[in-house]
Amino acid sequence: MEFRAELKYLRVSPQKARLVLDLIKGRRVEEARNTLLFTKKRVAAHVSKLLQSALDNANFLSTEKGLEVEIDNLYVKSAIANDGPRMKRIRPAPQGRAYRYQRRISHIELVLAERGKNGEAVVHVAGEERAAAPAQGKARRRAPAVKKSSGKKKAAAK
Repeated sequence: MEFRAELKYLRVSPQKARLVLDLIKGRRVEEARNTLLFTKKRVAAHVSKLLQSALDNANFLSTEKGLEVEIDNLYVKSAIANDGPRMKRIRPAPQGRAYRYQRRISHIELVLAERGKNGEAVVHVAGEERAAAPAQGKARRRAPAVKKSSGKKKAAAK
């Protein structure tokens, strides 16, 4: 079972938000909260609130649907920062000109999932829990063969 939370129209660039989101991807919820608490980025407070919202969604949905969700087994499955609309602004420049710049806005999405005791994801199916089958890796593609030159150099035209 996955639990989501979204934060839209946050006045921070997605690049700066991704720096903080990369710190918590794949970590347990408690470990992610501690990481965000001691991160010195302005966006960390917003991501911390978003993580708490996703945790509250997990609590609410588990009581609504009657699922037994272990809060201690939740981890951050994915954390994504996407572009939002940009605000176009103008800054005065020398000799009566104007420089244009853009203020970036981001949409942040956080997904929590439950991890089993062995470290694999847990799937809830019609009242019963079972471990999800491990994902099979895609078959690797071979790199295309590089053509070797025959060693003959073309004569330059005069």
